[in-house]
Amino acid sequence: MDGFFYLILAVGLISTVICAAAGIMKKAPNDATLLSVVAVEAALVVYLVGSIIRVIAGESIAGEAWEFWGYLVTAMLLPPAAVYWSILERTRWSNFVLAAVGVTALVMAARMNQIWY
Repeated sequence: MDGFFYLILAVGLISTVICAAAGIMKKAPNDATLLSVVAVEAALVVYLVGSIIRVIAGESIAGEAWEFWGYLVTAMLLPPAAVYWSILERTRWSNFVLAAVGVTALVMAARMNQIWY
């Protein structure tokens, strides 16, 4: 496991807890929940930049490169899609959609880590 995985682990779990707690308390999406998902996207951008730098520096991906980049691009599409959903549907259930982003990003980061090494 590398530092990028641990970054997404921390940010993803914190985001999931914040969003799930808001959903359980029957609150509509708010700044805290939306910003926590934006933080997940920021962590994924850091992962993207770090991965590009590692490839340019000569480090190779042990698994299939297309699979790694596919996971990364897909993971990066999830936060904007969830935020868009939560803006369109301002109910407590949108917070559970937002909560799923952190966990999904975490699982995808774990898989990307397996592919890299």
